[in-house]
Amino acid sequence: MLYMTPTNFATFLNQISTEPLYVLDSKIPIQDYIPLDLSDRNKALKNVDASSSKEFEFFIFEYIKTESAQVAFGGYNEVRTIYQRSAHFNPQNATPQRNIHLGMDLWIDAKAPVFSPLDATVHSFKNNTNYGDYGPTLILKHHLDGVVFYTLYGHLSLESLTALKVGQHFEQGEQIAVLGDASINGDYPPHLHFQIVRDLQGFHGDYPGVCAKQDLAFYLNNCSDPNVLLKLKR
Repeated sequence: MLYMTPTNFATFLNQISTEPLYVLDSKIPIQDYIPLDLSDRNKALKNVDASSSKEFEFFIFEYIKTESAQVAFGGYNEVRTIYQRSAHFNPQNATPQRNIHLGMDLWIDAKAPVFSPLDATVHSFKNNTNYGDYGPTLILKHHLDGVVFYTLYGHLSLESLTALKVGQHFEQGEQIAVLGDASINGDYPPHLHFQIVRDLQGFHGDYPGVCAKQDLAFYLNNCSDPNVLLKLKR
């Protein structure tokens, strides 16, 4: 396996394709993706009870509708207060808080199909059932030009895991899963959490998708911006 520095790894990922790669249906035009800010900077969130998945879902999908889009996206290296609702991230109001998002979220209806952006094999999968967690999760392993890395897909349907096998091969563009709803996905509006991981550190079917500020430098080095593959316009 070829070792790469974080900077070289990000450059490597960016050069895999000059065209966008897809984890959602490739028939959705790039112009139908709209950025969504879920950080403290978004003042509209102050009027939303993020602890209510129904209210949070209404807010997100009304935004998508208002923008005449099909998918809202964003969240990499984004500080979010929405994680305060869950002891999974902040047990007994621990400090420092885990509140910085490490992947990209793609907000779209439940049961939307999910696709592998590159040739891959199944590394691991698991239903992470903590409140506010990923729910059903799949991790794919990619081996490209001597470089090994991983992609994580969170908030899937439970059915997506039933037929999976470790080592199973997926071709680029092949469907790997469908999205779950709030009843199974950690109590969130339907969306895909997509994350690139350079070193899984021994994790199986799970990897931190949110971190504390004190750990941010490590995780940004280990988890490159997914937009180097998706190339969505912000």
